[in-house]
Parts: sequence; structure tokens; C-alpha cells
Amino acid sequence: MAKEINDEPILDVEQAFSKTELYIEQNKKTIGLILGAIVVLVGGYLAYKYWYVAGEETKARAEMFVAEDYFGKDSVDYAMNGDKNGSIGFTQIVDDYGITPSGNLAEYYLGVCYLKKGQYEEAITHLEKFDGNDQMLAPLATACIGDANMELGKTDEAITYYLKAAEQNNNQFNSPICLKKAGLAYEEKQNYADAIKIYERIKNEYAETNEGREMEKFISRAKVLGNL
Repeated sequence: MAKEINDEPILDVEQAFSKTELYIEQNKKTIGLILGAIVVLVGGYLAYKYWYVAGEETKARAEMFVAEDYFGKDSVDYAMNGDKNGSIGFTQIVDDYGITPSGNLAEYYLGVCYLKKGQYEEAITHLEKFDGNDQMLAPLATACIGDANMELGKTDEAITYYLKAAEQNNNQFNSPICLKKAGLAYEEKQNYADAIKIYERIKNEYAETNEGREMEKFISRAKVLGNL
């Protein structure tokens, strides 16, 4: 029972424990079923992740080897669709092993393949499905979405993706390239003031890169074109 001192209730701990014990006793069957269901769900998830998915990943990795080799040789159709020797391509790998890390990587490859073939909407679809945690591939996939949008005449969207790619893993290799693409896209829109801001950033932050060393001429050109 609750006791009151200065009108403030104080919890009777002994009574609270007895009520808890009574509740458990009255509902032990239900509680047991709930705990059993949790155990089954957790066990099922762990079995799925560490047994089934791991086994599928082993098979997917073996299939990826040939497709990646074709991709490296720029044999885009074979990389996408497989060959007459029975090797499958990225399209089937995505369909058959989409739950695996290799299936996820195949989405990236497939997106790049569509980009090379000039099928830009399809490229965007697959590149957006790629779940990129890799510090190198994630910004590359984002930049490729920018390229596809640029080809589709969606310049504003392209700029958004280029700027995002530059920041995903800020480094001396990828970031200045993506920023330069954003600057050129601004020029395409005849927005020379923003293009100059991008070029000046490349010049100042990435001075030791090829892009940084050539930015002075880009800045000068943009100023002339924009009468700035």
C-alpha cells in the first residue's frame, strides 16, 4: 500500500514485488510464449544471416569473378548478361543473389554498364539501389548518378549529386574531380558566379592535384564568359 508523508506517496517496495510476482504467476503461459517467440525470431535471424546469406555470398562471389573480368575488359554486354559458356552476368547476379554483398556490388556494376550504354534512366535506377558503405565506391556511384542526370539534361540534379559525391569521402583524388564536374555544370547553366566559387575552392583546397593546378584558367574563362 502507499504511505503518505507530507502528502507525497512513497512506494511500498515489498508490495510492488509481490504484485509483480502475482502478475508473472497469473500470466506465465503468455510470458513464456512471448519469450519463446523472441528466441525463435532471434535464432532465425542469426541462422539466416550467418548460414543462409553466407552460403549465398560464397556462390555469388564465384559468379562475380567472370562478370568483373568482362567489365574490366570493357565487354559490357557479357558483363551484364553473361556468355555462351554458361557464366552469368551482373543482371542475373542481382536477381539471384540480391541479398548478398556481392549482389549489392553487382547493382553498382550494372548501373555503370547502363551508363556506358547510354541508358541513363536504367543506370540511375541501379546506382540508387546500390547500398554503398565503401569509402571509394559510394562517392563514385553518386558521381555516376550525377553523370546520368547530366546526360538527361537534368543539370540541377547533376550538380546536387556531384557536390554530394565530393563530400562523401573528402580526399585528394575523388573530391576535386567531382567539384570540377559541378563547376562545369554551373557553366552549362550560365551560372558563372557559382562556377567560380567551385573553381576557387578546388584551387585552394586541392592545390597539389591536377585539377587544382589547372583551376586558374577555368576561373579566368568563367570570369570572361560571365563578365565578372
